[in-house]
Amino acid sequence: MIKNKNIHTFGTQIRKSPFFKSTLNEGCAGFSVYNHMYIPRSFGDPVQNYWNLVNEAILCDVSVERQVQIEGPDAHEFVQMLTPRNLSNIYIGQCKYVLIVNDDGGIINDPVLLRIADDKFWLSIGDSDVLLWAKGVKVNNNLNVKITEPDVSPLQLQGPKSLTIMKAIFGDWIEEIKYYHHKEYIFEGIPLIISRTGWSSEFGFEIFLRDKTCGDRLWEKIMKIGRPLGLHPGHTSTIRRIEGAMLSYVADMDMNINPFELGLDRLVDLEMKEKFIGKDALIDIKNKGIEKIFCGFEIDGPPLKDPSDEHIDILSGTNVIGKITSSVYSPRLKKNIGMGYLPIKNSSIGFQANANLENIYRSLVVIEKPFYDPKKNIAKGN
Repeated sequence: MIKNKNIHTFGTQIRKSPFFKSTLNEGCAGFSVYNHMYIPRSFGDPVQNYWNLVNEAILCDVSVERQVQIEGPDAHEFVQMLTPRNLSNIYIGQCKYVLIVNDDGGIINDPVLLRIADDKFWLSIGDSDVLLWAKGVKVNNNLNVKITEPDVSPLQLQGPKSLTIMKAIFGDWIEEIKYYHHKEYIFEGIPLIISRTGWSSEFGFEIFLRDKTCGDRLWEKIMKIGRPLGLHPGHTSTIRRIEGAMLSYVADMDMNINPFELGLDRLVDLEMKEKFIGKDALIDIKNKGIEKIFCGFEIDGPPLKDPSDEHIDILSGTNVIGKITSSVYSPRLKKNIGMGYLPIKNSSIGFQANANLENIYRSLVVIEKPFYDPKKNIAKGN
């Protein structure tokens, strides 16, 4: 992670977001790189950032969630070609969590899809080159679409106070936006799309800036109104995302993992008549069955000092049987938790194994996930 010692240490080959200067002014102490762009990763103590999120609200620069815009008369057909999720009923103003898979059924990305207009979609992507993948797919078919990265940079405002803060900034109409829906809005001349989504497992919103020249102005206006109401500058919380069993691309999955191994069968419709990339491979995988599956773990021993997405061997005796992909100490649950892969035969609740984390051999037990708010009622607003 790049520490914020001197702005000149930031390489020019990595893009900066429209909110970069504002995050520096707010005291961002470290950045990492995601989708070829700097993302704020530290505003001090990550545990305090977590408590700010779950008790009040935080504003995060997530411009690294780049948008892949697919526009044209055949946009709907093209988007359906990219994903095994059935999109026959998606309507303007709606969002859907989707998977993009390759011809082997491996996961390329797990974006949120927004239908902006009848002939226009955005894929709000995780950390992989979906723009290039989509352009490559287009080269090999005759569908009438244009694929671009538009001038769009999202913020996320998340936490239990987010609705009160959003209403104070934008007005009471904000309550009209349902979970996984979005609306266009012009705020003091700044073009936005506001959605009831977010990568936090908490109630919240994403604010998609559609003019990069307005980045600092938008940030400052949001913080000026929001700060007295409990809004803090922050960064995406690894603690909360693991509590909520939210997936992180590369850490928890990549092109070597298929949807069935993640337990995401609900995002795969093998019965629809529409063709999509990887359909034959996924049918074959489904028929043959999978050998491993994504599980949740409780891990004993002293609190883990740092969140980790380093892949750690899971041992049964001296045999490596699986991998931990994400792990962290939850200050709310007062225990270490993690996620990763085990063979199907070893994946039942209560199965015990061992792993070496932070140079301590620890026992772990398979438990249900998500670890907190299992029905995701908080994020849904129920």
